[in-house]
Amino acid sequence: MTERPQNDHTDQNESGENDQFEEIVEAETDRDADLAVIEAGSRTLRTQAAPPQAEVPGRPEDPEVDRALREVEAELAGRWGETKLDPSLVRIQKLMDVLGEPQRAYPAIHITGTNGKTSTARMIEALLAAFDLRTGRYTSPHVQSVTERISLDGAPISAERFIETYRDIEPYVRMVDEGEEFRLSFFEVLTGMAFAAFADAPVDVAVVEVGMGGTWDATNVVDGTVAVVTPIALDHTDRLGTTPGEIAGEKAGIIKPDATVVLAQQPVDAAQALLKRSVEVDATVAREGMEFGVTGREVAVGGQLLTLRGLGGEYPEVFLPLYGAHQAHNAAVALAAVEAFFGIGSQHARTLDIDTVRRAFASVTSPGRLEVVRRSPTVVLDAAHNPAGARAAAEAVSEAFGFSRLIGVVGASDDKDVRGLLEAFEPVFAELVVTRNSSHRAMDADELAAVAVEVFGAERVQVEPRLDDALEAAITLAEEEGEYSGAGVLVTGSVITVGEARLLLRRN
Repeated sequence: MTERPQNDHTDQNESGENDQFEEIVEAETDRDADLAVIEAGSRTLRTQAAPPQAEVPGRPEDPEVDRALREVEAELAGRWGETKLDPSLVRIQKLMDVLGEPQRAYPAIHITGTNGKTSTARMIEALLAAFDLRTGRYTSPHVQSVTERISLDGAPISAERFIETYRDIEPYVRMVDEGEEFRLSFFEVLTGMAFAAFADAPVDVAVVEVGMGGTWDATNVVDGTVAVVTPIALDHTDRLGTTPGEIAGEKAGIIKPDATVVLAQQPVDAAQALLKRSVEVDATVAREGMEFGVTGREVAVGGQLLTLRGLGGEYPEVFLPLYGAHQAHNAAVALAAVEAFFGIGSQHARTLDIDTVRRAFASVTSPGRLEVVRRSPTVVLDAAHNPAGARAAAEAVSEAFGFSRLIGVVGASDDKDVRGLLEAFEPVFAELVVTRNSSHRAMDADELAAVAVEVFGAERVQVEPRLDDALEAAITLAEEEGEYSGAGVLVTGSVITVGEARLLLRRN
């Protein structure tokens, strides 16, 4: 195990930007990990031209707007973090009541699960928009900016609108705060903002991703006419349960009476819990591998070519510009959810217009999910943060890229199954650079390295406590193979790590 000395960057020309970056990286912070807004400049990291990227908002250019957004972010950060789960919907229900029940102003597709929620939500959104519906999408966590969490018409709301929405509901938030033992949490306030923004737009349909779990999640004040459950695996076991079945019991709470439930392939005990809930509330169930699924998949340039079987029939030659079998399965789930929303499979026996479906899937992006951010060497970002997500990412990166040698950069949270995550990546990483992100929940780089040495062996592990140094080290290791060697870098372990790396690598 080796550790390079810290670089002295004082001779860089961009000293002003470097000072700002030093403040961000080195300052102690007590913000919640999922509120981490990556804020400013960095050194270039020898960035070269990269393929087109999904648009992710940065800081507002207008200083006054930026100042106002920082004030809102600080006020939100002062509340309970979203990783604190309180088994009660009382506060969010009171907020909805004083706001006039905005979540009932539109139908909703409600999404839970362990992995794949955000990608599936983005696919559902793209399909609905292609059929000329105005959409609102609420997802979490964000990659770079908190404004990403609330989208209208397929794009994050502007900083100005985010600020305006917060200030509009702020008096009602204070009203609820004053009448409760505990104030509304960060996630509860954001959920209220999303539902209010969707009602104000107004949207034709809302695509709503849970924050954590289901039954007691703040989003569960919405009545989803379609409930979607992506694959369930072990994560947040201290809060949701220690088996897939226990976790599924919590997530099944989003299944409402007479809803249509779209189930991705699940572990047996998870499937049993979800089907039990569906029977109890008389919901209609569509199961991947039974009523719908992936019937054909080929790796293609820039993604994959799929044949999907929906609730109404077959959809051939669907190009999806995302990598991995897991994304193909997410696409099947998204298609079935939209078919169910339109009544296909229950009220209608038909398929959606194939050209519209193809156009929608071809437009899908999912930032931080096997996203290529530079070439020569190729650097890929993936937000896998649990063993199941890591296994899917490892399989997908091997299939889609065929790197001759892959260097891993991993920064993880200390409340995750880090050993399981590293074991999933061990077969595909030739060498590993361990690091940490700027969150207070980030695992110490030396502690992470100790686990990594047990999994990889000391000779394959390098420690770089700063993320920018870790990226430089990994790129250097990949470049040692030569320009045309086919070596690459995968940055993973946490949404926060990926968000910070994305900003660092895309700065010119």
